[in-house]
Parts: sequence; structure tokens; C-alpha cells
Amino acid sequence: MISFLNAASQSFLYSLQQSQSRASQAQLQVSSGNHLNQVADDPTQVPNLFALQSAMSRNDQIAQNMTQVKAEVDTGESALESAVTQVERAQTLGAQGASSLTDAGTRQTLAGELSDILQTLVSISNTAVGGRYIFSGDSDQTAAYSLDLTLANPVSAYQGSASTRQVQHPDGSLFSVAQTAQQIFDSPNAPDNVFASITALRTALLNNDTAGINTALPVVQSAGTYLNSQLAFYGHAQNRVADAVNYGANLKVQLQTQLSGIQGADMSQSILEMTQASTQEQAALESWSKLPRTSLFDFLG
Repeated sequence: MISFLNAASQSFLYSLQQSQSRASQAQLQVSSGNHLNQVADDPTQVPNLFALQSAMSRNDQIAQNMTQVKAEVDTGESALESAVTQVERAQTLGAQGASSLTDAGTRQTLAGELSDILQTLVSISNTAVGGRYIFSGDSDQTAAYSLDLTLANPVSAYQGSASTRQVQHPDGSLFSVAQTAQQIFDSPNAPDNVFASITALRTALLNNDTAGINTALPVVQSAGTYLNSQLAFYGHAQNRVADAVNYGANLKVQLQTQLSGIQGADMSQSILEMTQASTQEQAALESWSKLPRTSLFDFLG
């Protein structure tokens, strides 16, 4: 390609383009607030930028998950607090029923109250949050238990499954946040079985069986102690979730700071660069306009 521009003109145009490019880039940095707007701006930082953006996305997703997990754990803890209260009430009723001063009619009434307690405990075992039965393990679309007080064993078999679900902490570790209703209320270890112990006490009261009442009462007390240990699990889970939420919030600030260090523009420097480039461009145009212009006709005249 043949250029009809002399060397001075070409040099001027090149310098002008450079000034305009600097001004344009500085203007983009000022308007966007970013130093890195495209790969060409700083190719060496692109891998770091992508890694930080990926880490922020992961952290945001974990934070979103924790919102749901917190609701489940808080509800579970509250539900088990109510269950503990119900079992404590059952112990009181049992102690009253064991008294030699209590007659058969009163024991029938006490048995009726224990029926209500069983109903409440089964309802607690079927606690749901966000459409999930939180004590049904991995089968969280199925209620854990049902109750039929006309049966000798009024509480059904466990309808859920084992709980294998774990949630991810922002630091990358995994932790459990749920126990199953079977673990909580229906332990295979007889002294820990809440449902069975209260059922046995209810049956003894219905039968006006003083010996049976005295046998069942300490088992109810033992089951109450075990239930408190299950409540402690949820207190621990609450602490883990709270720690994860705080950790994630701090990590987000750190990642944003690192991202800003890579991507963020130095506004003072960008404004200075834009001003200098604009001044140089204007000076170049003024200088060019003052240069003498000659042509072949000037020499032929």
C-alpha cells in the first residue's frame, strides 16, 4: 500500500491515535470503575480474575444454602425443645399415677393426657420446613410416623430413611445438620426409646397397673435424658451454621477486596491519565494547525 503522507504526517497521526486510545481507555475505566474491562487490558490477571469470580459464586451459593439450612436447624431445635417439655410432662403424670393415693378413674384421665402427649410427639416427628419433613432423613417427602391410639402399639413403624445429607461449610468442610425421628424418638435401645416408654406408661395407667407404672416411669425418665442429648445435637448444629454464615460473610469481603485489587480502577490515576491524554491531543492538534503548508504549485509560481 502506497502512503501519500510524509513522515511528519505519519508520526503526527500515530501520536494522535495513541493519545486518543489512552483517553478512551481512561474514560472507560472512569465510567466502569474497572481497570480490567477486557482481556487485552491485562492478560496476566485473567486467570486470577476467573478464579476469584468462581470462588465468589461458590461462596454465594453456600450462603444461599445456609439460609435454608438455618431455617431447618432452628425449627428442629425448637421442635425438640417442645418434645423435651412433653416428656417432662409425661414424667409428672407418671409420678402422679404411681401414687398410692391415685384411683383408677384418675389414672384413666392421666392415660388420656399421655395419649395427647403421644399425639404431640408424633406431630413433632413430622415437622416440615419448606416442604421437607426434616426428621425423615433422606426420604424427606414422607412423614416419619403416624398414630392410631386404638392399637396396642399406637405409633407406627418409622416411614423415613437414614439421613446421609451433609452441608458444605465455606471453608470446604462438610457437616451434618439433622437426626432422624427414629434416632430421636424410636431408638432401638429400650431406655432411650421415647415412644415406647410413654406407650408403656400409658398402657399401665389404662390398666390401673401400679407395678407397671412404677416400672415404666424410670424408663420415661431415661428416655427424657436421651432426648435432651438429641436437643444438644441441634444446638451444636446451630453453632456450626452460625459459624458458617459468619465465615462466609468475612470470606466475601476478602474476595471482593482481592477482586477490586485486580479489576478495580485507580480513579485518581485514570482521571489524571484521561486529562493528560486529552491535553496532549489538543496540543498536538494546535501544533499541527500552525505548521506551514506547501505544495508543488507554491514552487511553480
